[in-house]
Amino acid sequence: MSVFFTADLHLNHKAIIDHCHRPFASVEEMDATLIDNINSVVTRGDLLYIVGDFSLGNRAVVEAQRKRINCAQVFLIRGNHDSLSAKQYEECGFIFKGDLCEVKVEGQKISLCHYAMRRWPSSHHGAWHLYGHSHGHLPDTGQDFSFDVGVDCFKFAPISFERVKEIMAARANALAWPNHDDLPE
Repeated sequence: MSVFFTADLHLNHKAIIDHCHRPFASVEEMDATLIDNINSVVTRGDLLYIVGDFSLGNRAVVEAQRKRINCAQVFLIRGNHDSLSAKQYEECGFIFKGDLCEVKVEGQKISLCHYAMRRWPSSHHGAWHLYGHSHGHLPDTGQDFSFDVGVDCFKFAPISFERVKEIMAARANALAWPNHDDLPE
């Protein structure tokens, strides 16, 4: 089982093509490409975390799009364009996690929120933060352990936990980050 992260698919959102200069001729092409890109790397037994802005549309549209994703366990953290209720998202096949989700992957704490934060739970104890919303427009200084996992940053595909680990290891080496495990809570 592998773990993947993505954000800002904006399925069924025609205006996002122009807004983010996405290379698609139509919303149908964009939706098909984004879902095909997910299905090309994420298997049925993997875990996929969508960190907000899955789709515009009513429950039937969202459910139809979710069914096209082969992965059995898709977690959704709410974004500003995710307008259904928690119950409706769960009925569509998501594992709904609200506005902020803290997970642990291979012992690493990760805070998932649609919005970038300057500090997040356990950030001073080595936790990472993955976010969306900014579509790659928020400057990433590489000076902390957070970054945008949106599709506009990763060739319209999810990013694996393995790749996230590589990025964070490079940051740790560049920052020579001190060990803060001995700090009080």
